Amino acid sequence: MDQTNNPKKMFLEIVKQLRQLIADENVSVGGKLPSERELAERLQVGRSTVREALRSLELLGLIETRRGEGTFLSDYRKHRLVELLSTFILQESKSKEDVHTTREALEKDAIHTICMSKRLYALHIWDAFKEKLIEEDVVREDIIREIIIISDNRLGLKIWFLLKQFAGEPYQENMSLEEKTIWIQLLMALQNGEQQQALSLYNEWLLLLNRGDV
Repeated sequence: MDQTNNPKKMFLEIVKQLRQLIADENVSVGGKLPSERELAERLQVGRSTVREALRSLELLGLIETRRGEGTFLSDYRKHRLVELLSTFILQESKSKEDVHTTREALEKDAIHTICMSKRLYALHIWDAFKEKLIEEDVVREDIIREIIIISDNRLGLKIWFLLKQFAGEPYQENMSLEEKTIWIQLLMALQNGEQQQALSLYNEWLLLLNRGDV
């Protein structure tokens, strides 16, 4: 496989090949998959790439990793939502715009959930986040992921992770100074339970990100 492909295309290609391998070898539910090293050799890619693809399949509920035993095919068919989500993510049948919209909806929902819960917006962690933004380099996906985790939406977190992978967003880059300024204000709004202000600042950040000015 040509490893000069961009990360998004490589990720999708590996996931598709893994699914094809499962079908070709007629791996049944509970059946063991080849090791990470063997998959890397057979698919002619790095082990880190295989590991990321396996992690995504596991998040979807398609496979299960057991420590010290290996990776096994799960009975995902009993979970209709997982089956639909698998088709949405892995078949690349939806437009990139659809993926963006869904991912943004999950992020906005996390902000809404936090602002509507005094227990969540009163957490002391917001001060720590603001301090980190002021003093350290911060990767975009790290702070967004933490907000979704705090909103306590586990399924939403799984879907968000996969949408982020699929869309090839620049979420793995550090925030610029301008982004940090917006996010410090956004965190203050979250801390005060100010939903409209928080969402307005989130939209401002999206515009900045989409313009490519960061």
